[in-house]
Amino acid sequence: MNVVVKQLTGLRDWVDDRFPLLQLWNDHMGRYYAPKNFNFWYYFGALSIVVLAIQIVTGIWLTMNYKPDAELAFASVEYIMRDVEWGWLIRYMHSTGASAFFIVVYLHMFRALLYGSYQKPRELLWVLGMFTYLALMAEAFLGYLLPWGQMSFWGAQVIISLFGAIPFIGDTLSLWIRGDFVVSDITLNRFFSLHVIAVPLAIVGLVFLHIIALHEVGSNNPDGVEIKKKKGEDGIPLDGIPFHPYYTVKDSVGVIVFLIFFAGVVFFAPEFGGWFLEANNFVPANSLVTPEHIVPVWYFTPFYAILRAVPDKLIGVLLMGAATNILFLLPWLDRSPVKSIRYRGPIFKTALTLFVISFVSLGYLGTQNPTVLMTWMARGFSVIYFGFFILMPFYSKMDSTKPVPDRVTD
Repeated sequence: MNVVVKQLTGLRDWVDDRFPLLQLWNDHMGRYYAPKNFNFWYYFGALSIVVLAIQIVTGIWLTMNYKPDAELAFASVEYIMRDVEWGWLIRYMHSTGASAFFIVVYLHMFRALLYGSYQKPRELLWVLGMFTYLALMAEAFLGYLLPWGQMSFWGAQVIISLFGAIPFIGDTLSLWIRGDFVVSDITLNRFFSLHVIAVPLAIVGLVFLHIIALHEVGSNNPDGVEIKKKKGEDGIPLDGIPFHPYYTVKDSVGVIVFLIFFAGVVFFAPEFGGWFLEANNFVPANSLVTPEHIVPVWYFTPFYAILRAVPDKLIGVLLMGAATNILFLLPWLDRSPVKSIRYRGPIFKTALTLFVISFVSLGYLGTQNPTVLMTWMARGFSVIYFGFFILMPFYSKMDSTKPVPDRVTD
């Protein structure tokens, strides 16, 4: 046994002489000091890494049997589901993972809103996270076409046609994206190549930069206190603990609980009542038959509801784009002297509550038929959604706050 340990240690030292292995470990795990008061909301950053790994691995296996061909795509998915050994499991893990990805990312972003994790000195960290979110949305949209079912085909046709609303270049841009006058085999091949190569590489790169930026400025905490300002004589933050083993063990528990729920959905409710996999997507794409009600997957529906709430197509497209891009400005819109919601006043708490209600409500309205009542409700919630950001420089500055402690309280 001692001989094996000695050989492994020698191998480690040999690698470390040629590559900063131990330095990387110490910088990002062993000697990276995180606040000691992390709570439930800090699980979702680690869970997003887990889901990313699931998506990459299952995606690789799916591409081994998938055919990016308009004549064969749907049949190849059926072949994976019926004839490939454990193919149904891999496909359901991938489809469930897509929704799980957005669930953990939305909760991760909500935690940033709760504790002001976008404020100085973490502005760049937030911007990198937002670029990752946009890349994730692009990845999900590109992958949505690949099953070549009815909802995939017509959903892509509707979304791409929105680019046609852009003055002067709209029609040319839509044609360039499709590669044809309609969604066709060329479109499928383009989306497949972007979905399996280009965008995943961008996501992995952005996640890497996000983590590097995080470890440079340090993690935020529920109190919004900068632990680097209070260090002991040894240079270690007084309110910090090593990420490993404390948070690797803690996150492992969260990952296990998450995987239990994930497995429950995969094995017992992979369609999740039509929210994760729509019934129309089990029907082959037919360019001559339009589904009665075309809606995107649930994680796009809040922005789809904003689009439909506006009578003018161009303004609707602009507002839909603004609904995501306005998040980039959050570090500069928030003028509050405190970070955490624990020490903020009632105005911000009320605004955040209304924002969450509006986002969830828009998500539901985006799945429903656009009746007159539903349209007016979507308009009202859209005003609340944008009002949260537009009015933030005023209410965040005038809101009453509580004194922030010098050190973490938990």
